[in-house]
Amino acid sequence: MENKPTNEQMWHAMLHGDIAPLQRNRHLHMLLPSNPRCSICNAPFGGVGGSIMRTVFQKRPSNLNPRFCNTCEQFAEHFPGGAEAEITMLFADVRGSTTLAEQISPSEFHALLHRFYSAAMNVLIERNAWIDKLVGDEVIALFLPGFAGADHARVGIEAAQAMRKAVGYGTSKGPFLPIGIGVHTDTVYVGVVGSEGVSDITALGDGMNTTARLVSSAAAGEIVVSDAAFNAAKLDPAGTETRELTLKGKSEPFKVRVLHATAVESQQPEPA
Repeated sequence: MENKPTNEQMWHAMLHGDIAPLQRNRHLHMLLPSNPRCSICNAPFGGVGGSIMRTVFQKRPSNLNPRFCNTCEQFAEHFPGGAEAEITMLFADVRGSTTLAEQISPSEFHALLHRFYSAAMNVLIERNAWIDKLVGDEVIALFLPGFAGADHARVGIEAAQAMRKAVGYGTSKGPFLPIGIGVHTDTVYVGVVGSEGVSDITALGDGMNTTARLVSSAAAGEIVVSDAAFNAAKLDPAGTETRELTLKGKSEPFKVRVLHATAVESQQPEPA
């Protein structure tokens, strides 16, 4: 008789793409429109695809966490805990949001943030990111090896560049919102946090804190990438800026690469 896998083993399998039915469903669900989607299985919640999910498969947004469907929510219930995994983290933050909010009406500010969230979500979902949080004026996304692939560092950096372009950097009109982005690759704990009935799935560890500090150091239009992420992505360093940051909790200077908008980006079509 086979030993039943532990909760940690189940989480490790999910994070690294070793649960075949989940991977199959993720690919099949992406063929159906439309966003938003379940962060785990990609089941669509809106449009025709959402209607099919509800009527045929009884899949709908969870009552406890609308980022997951009611089926995937049960994974957290059945397998509490989590596992460690090397992932790539992306934090995108609106620069000067307090000043901006003082200059326009609350409705106008809401409309700008909604436009930013929509642009960011489209970019991240296309690249199989796990949308961790939409908090205030910040988007946090995780690129897990089982979802984004073994080259999750490269995918995460490409997502940052696409997100910057989606808000208008490198176009004649310019950005509709000033954003800075931080990208880092590290080993963190991914799993369930919270008490029974009120839980979420997120990442915890020094890597998340480091990424938060990277985005805080990013000026408007900058993508600040840790050496760990940049080296893992095996990118060409030409055209990047090297910096050493003094980060809270780090005894040594923290080396990063800063990606600025390129001439190639400026030649791309402007976002609608």
